[in-house]
Amino acid sequence: MRGAKVRAASKERKEPEMRYDFLVETYETERIKVLSVWSEFRDEDLPVRPSASDPRGRSVREQMVHQCVSENLWFMGMLGIDVAAPPLPKQETRMEFIRRYAEDSAKRLDALKTKDQSWWEGQTNFFDVARSRAWVIVRRIAHTAHHRGQQMAMLRMLGRDLHSNYGPTADTGGLMQNHAPTIYAYDGVQALLAGELAGGAKRKLPSGGGKAVTERPDVQS
Repeated sequence: MRGAKVRAASKERKEPEMRYDFLVETYETERIKVLSVWSEFRDEDLPVRPSASDPRGRSVREQMVHQCVSENLWFMGMLGIDVAAPPLPKQETRMEFIRRYAEDSAKRLDALKTKDQSWWEGQTNFFDVARSRAWVIVRRIAHTAHHRGQQMAMLRMLGRDLHSNYGPTADTGGLMQNHAPTIYAYDGVQALLAGELAGGAKRKLPSGGGKAVTERPDVQS
């Protein structure tokens, strides 16, 4: 009986703390969303800016560069997680950006999975102020989502189709309240890599069903 109690206590001590698992899971889904959006672009889209005559708006390529470099700096400098790899691919093509970010973000995800509660709640420097590492990860996820939203807007400017990223889109069926389906381009990162390397194997999108795809559709006269 005493041995069973010791084993139970030992097992309890070794079980990972779960308080911050939701942040690990969120980072995992966010990296997939980044890669999914990048897969929707074409090679010829990389030099495109929101406005061709305005250099203030990042091009598609610059958005990919910023994601890779910024995330690498945050994880190394603020979180002490170094993936021991250059943040940018040798050739700055769409597919090489996808492969580079997929590999590096997977290593960051594996590192986050090993962290205990004390690490998450410990203080680090967020630029010139002190914050917990959990706070930094929340801010990092928001930063990534902000730039991904910019890129999705650029896909619309380019006339590209959009699979689901959070839920239905105009191309998957329109509005959630009309029971439009969520249709992801791929089942996960490995399927995305294999599909894009093969020239593209995204799920097919449905044809238009005649229902409104925005909350305030243009009124037809």
